[in-house]
Amino acid sequence: MDRTIITTKDLSKIYAGNSVVLSDINITINEGDWTSIIGPSGSGKTTLLNIIGCIDRQTKGMITVGGIRVDELNQKELTKFRREHIGLIFQQYHLIPYLTALENVMVAQYFHSVVDEGDAKEVLEMVGMGHRFDHLPAHLSGGEQQRVCIARALINEPQIIIADEPTGNLDQENGKIVLKLISELHDKGHTIILVTHNPEIATMGDRTLKIIDGKITSNLT
Repeated sequence: MDRTIITTKDLSKIYAGNSVVLSDINITINEGDWTSIIGPSGSGKTTLLNIIGCIDRQTKGMITVGGIRVDELNQKELTKFRREHIGLIFQQYHLIPYLTALENVMVAQYFHSVVDEGDAKEVLEMVGMGHRFDHLPAHLSGGEQQRVCIARALINEPQIIIADEPTGNLDQENGKIVLKLISELHDKGHTIILVTHNPEIATMGDRTLKIIDGKITSNLT
């Protein structure tokens, strides 16, 4: 049985001035796997993550996500696909400052389909934020804000979780809490793609891709 959920072929990203960020990336990711992506700053790993996450587009090459050629979708279709199939966890939390933790999660529901406060509370409780429903982001610690971000990423039950340096702004204790939550999602069958500078975090996954100067230089399992 074919477990492939993401495939790229000769994927490249070139900015104005012929600045090559990604060059001929060919990868296959299986459903339910945790793939870590490592590399120095400016290597192209976040750009690759953004293209896989349907936030950005490649300059050339193809990408298939969940059996769909997302490179062939128009912008409206791409946005809809991302909302329905991909959960995003960022290093910067991107919470709406004037909305409570609960409302920030419910916003993701609104853009996906139907708002359900009970479901939003349930997923916040799952990430240990059941006691912070009514708190604004300014009244939450960094670790708490990141857990709200994880709840927001999970609320629409995406197949794929994309995480860009999810512990980058956290202290060690909160970083461990967030990594535990991501590991639990992996155990439940979610496909995880995580960018990190930390080799120890990378080894938590099933496989590590190393990118240098826009090219895959190693593929470790």
